[in-house]
Amino acid sequence: MSTSSTFLLGIGITLVMSLTIVTYLRNPLRKILTELCGTRDRADFWLAFSNTALVLTALICAATCRPDPEGSLVIQIATQLKWALAGALATLIVNGWVISRFIPRRTVTLPPAIPPQ
Repeated sequence: MSTSSTFLLGIGITLVMSLTIVTYLRNPLRKILTELCGTRDRADFWLAFSNTALVLTALICAATCRPDPEGSLVIQIATQLKWALAGALATLIVNGWVISRFIPRRTVTLPPAIPPQ
C-alpha cells in the first residue's frame, strides 16, 4: 500500500470515528444546550459549533502524522489514530469544561445541627 493510501485510510478512519462520537453525543448535548441557551435555535448553533470543532480537531491532529514509507501499515495507522483520539479527547474536555461553567449551581441548605445532650 502506498504512503498516500495509508495516510488517506487513517484520515478516513478518523472521520468515521469523529462522526460516531458526534452522533453519540448529539441528543444529550442538544438537551443540555437547549436548557442553557433558552431556545432551540441557539442550542443548535452551539451544537453545530461543538460538532465542527470535534471533527476538525481530530482531523487536524491525524493529518499531522505523515506515514513512513518503510514503516508497518498497522503502526502508521495506529499512530495517526492515537493523535486523532488525543485531539478528540482534548476537544471533548474543553467543551465539557466550558458547558459545566454555565450550569447553575444549587446551594444545599442543611438543617441546623442538633447539639449533643
